Amino acid sequence: MIVTIDGPAGAGKSSAARLLAHRLGFDFLDTGAMYRAVTLAGLRAKIDLTDQAALANLVNRIRLEMPPGQVLLDGEDVAPFIRTPEVTAASGPIASSAVARARLVEWQRQIAKGRNIVCEGREQGTVVFPDAGCKFFLFADPTARARRRHAELVAKGEKIALEAILRAQEERDARDAGRDIGPMIPAADAIMLDSTRLTLDQVVERMEQEVRARWK
Repeated sequence: MIVTIDGPAGAGKSSAARLLAHRLGFDFLDTGAMYRAVTLAGLRAKIDLTDQAALANLVNRIRLEMPPGQVLLDGEDVAPFIRTPEVTAASGPIASSAVARARLVEWQRQIAKGRNIVCEGREQGTVVFPDAGCKFFLFADPTARARRRHAELVAKGEKIALEAILRAQEERDARDAGRDIGPMIPAADAIMLDSTRLTLDQVVERMEQEVRARWK
């Protein structure tokens, strides 16, 4: 069974997906980390991330693997390096690239094949796994989302103003929702969940109930 959790940054998708997978005994696939890993690969290769030919060459020569708790880029665990503001700011062209997205969708489907898995992202229930057994769209108030992200970065020792995160978040939301390829929109059959005033446990409890009702 495949469970998808889509929604904007800061809504709590990754935390909810990890905990839900643990409770269900499913595997967890962090697709956002995959996009960030490709972005990091492009930055390291010093290519123009808007150059589609260069991106096609990049995604066809790198190796991306997602074992539990790791993001392996050509065998190196790059998980500690993909959440920086630099990678976040540079990820837009990757998310908007047809060639990059097509390759990432291939990777995601290959990883999920034959497994019980919980995945999260922007288009999991609409594009990657349209036949998923249970779909969620998790959202929250923009300010609450920005505060969550700010707290994460501060905990990691990074210095960035809340206002800067909120501005970047607004720009990313508009870009994600308005792009022609895989826009961030709820699947028609997605369960809508507002996490603004819910704890992580409350969100996951609701999700677990829905999944178990459908899991045969």
